[in-house]
Amino acid sequence: MSSTPLPDLILYGRADCGLCDEARQLLRAILEERRQRALPTPTLREVDIESDPALERALFAAIPAVELGGRRLETVTSLAKLRRLLTEVLDGDVAAPTSPQAATTA
Repeated sequence: MSSTPLPDLILYGRADCGLCDEARQLLRAILEERRQRALPTPTLREVDIESDPALERALFAAIPAVELGGRRLETVTSLAKLRRLLTEVLDGDVAAPTSPQAATTA
């Protein structure tokens, strides 16, 4: 296993965002699943877009947004897309097909 630290898994959202709450629950479940399977598991870091006017302008219509290792998924609430992002970035599985929406780059 590499000694390179894992990138943080970043959830961009805001208060009173039901979709953000849903994405948070999905991410926590995926992270717990990865821990139980002894797979590399990043730290979940939440960023409130309302704390930064530039972030709020850039991401208001795209939250919940999830970023890992330079890849970003916007308006994401799909368990399959979130799981695929973690698998591709952390496990090096590039064989899984991705749609342009699932591979949006920051």
